[in-house]
Amino acid sequence: MIRLHHAHQARSMRVIWLLEELGVEYDLVLHDFFDKSMRSADYLKLSPAGRVPALEIDGTCMVESGAMIEFLSEKFPAAGLGRAVGDAERAEWLDWLHYSETIGQHCANLTQAHIVLYEDWMRSPTQMKLEAKRLEKTIGRIEAQLADGRDWLLASGFSAVDCSIAYGLYAGQHFIRLDDLPRTAAYWKRFSARPSFAKALPPDGVRLLYSKPFFEVPDV
Repeated sequence: MIRLHHAHQARSMRVIWLLEELGVEYDLVLHDFFDKSMRSADYLKLSPAGRVPALEIDGTCMVESGAMIEFLSEKFPAAGLGRAVGDAERAEWLDWLHYSETIGQHCANLTQAHIVLYEDWMRSPTQMKLEAKRLEKTIGRIEAQLADGRDWLLASGFSAVDCSIAYGLYAGQHFIRLDDLPRTAAYWKRFSARPSFAKALPPDGVRLLYSKPFFEVPDV
């Protein structure tokens, strides 16, 4: 049994993408950022920090999306989305898997500044501008990786790290634009055209974490 706890527009999107790419059955449990479902006693037993994702699998519960991606890729090797120990791309695969959290941290900082800190006096426009620049710089690594004309992050083709990195682009485009990163923009277009992508999108009419398509940095 595989059960994934998910909230719209959260990092759990990347695990949905992977599960769909793996073609395995799973149950999806939906939570809401705007109620107290992730603060319930039952959920805190699964995820003590009260966050998503949480993945119930093989009698245990995982709470780190990067670890989930690595574990699931190894559990279902026939899909070819991982890179096993000894594979020539193993180090690169692991590096990109963990680099997704470098991108994700800047997205989280910008989400905190623009959305969670809801009063203007709480925010620092200087910090917001610096974080946007840092996010653009970290995403710039994707642009460089694609310079040789490849379609995906690894030369051998699509893998689980594309699912992991793609969430940073999904969240990050609420704060920076890809106008000066054409290869990254094309990469994003390829990923978002995959059938797995639509499976993680919020349905129409629900309250969203990112209530606007783009959040401008206030003038300093």
